[in-house]
Amino acid sequence: MKRRHLLAASLGALAAPAVVRAQDKYPSRTVRLVVPFAPAGPTDIIGRMVAEKMTPLLGQTMIVENKAGAAGSIGAVEVKNAKPDGYTFLFAPSSTHAINPTAFVHPAYDAVKDFTPISSICVNPLVLVVHPSMPDSVMGLVELMKKNPGKYSYGSSGAGSILHLAGEYFKREVGGLDVVHVPYKGSGPALQDLMANNIAWMFETFSTTLQQHRAGKVRILAYAHSKRAPIAPEIPTMIEAGVKGYEAYTFNLILGPAGLPKNVVDTVDQASRKLMTDPTVIKFLDNIAAVPTTDTSPERTAKFIHDEIAKWAPVIKAAGVRIE
Repeated sequence: MKRRHLLAASLGALAAPAVVRAQDKYPSRTVRLVVPFAPAGPTDIIGRMVAEKMTPLLGQTMIVENKAGAAGSIGAVEVKNAKPDGYTFLFAPSSTHAINPTAFVHPAYDAVKDFTPISSICVNPLVLVVHPSMPDSVMGLVELMKKNPGKYSYGSSGAGSILHLAGEYFKREVGGLDVVHVPYKGSGPALQDLMANNIAWMFETFSTTLQQHRAGKVRILAYAHSKRAPIAPEIPTMIEAGVKGYEAYTFNLILGPAGLPKNVVDTVDQASRKLMTDPTVIKFLDNIAAVPTTDTSPERTAKFIHDEIAKWAPVIKAAGVRIE
């Protein structure tokens, strides 16, 4: 009887580590990817593609949850306050991790300290788009604006948006322009007014404007990235068009709450690296003129956030953007 008890105890001791290992396996249940905007926008569309493709790589379902409001801050705070166990991530755009840290008078989170950077997915470069009656080159537009101070206006999706700041950045980089900014409630109404010739120019995403450009309703003058877009290689970059060093884009990063365990970071990091070698993912991003990230690492993602905040802070301050 005593030998049987000893044997049972030994077997139990041997089994215990296996049970612990099974419990420690990550992930072991559904993973949430919080998109801080409403459904159907560019961030949501890319986020849903990422969740679908990450599911088999992680071995568990990744689902998208939309938490819109306050320029992305509601979704960011949702992730900031989540338990750091690897089951809640933020699909971070430029608003939450490039603009809000400077634009908000009282930010609801610290973009660096409150998050664990994991991977970079893509940037979505903007384009400078004009009414067809405007000059057909960037420098031609600049010359017209400088010859007619205060006469023309440009539009955006709202004060403090990336489209607004791209316009202010452009004005600064070409030596200053006296052009009135007209903020709209979304980029759709702004684009409609551009086509109606109520505003002269604006910045917008390539995917939103390419169809109207090809239909002759608007004219895309340049692509705000260092290399031309494969989807429309005939359109020059802003740098080629004469604005030295000019790049402006939205972006998408995967971030977790601060304090994520190393095994979680490593697992999602490795899955992200595999994701960004998938030809179907690259094709998907190419088709919407987004630029896939070649270095998705946590280290590169952390540096990217730091660089983007530093890039936009002086533009935001010069534009006088202060969000209460």
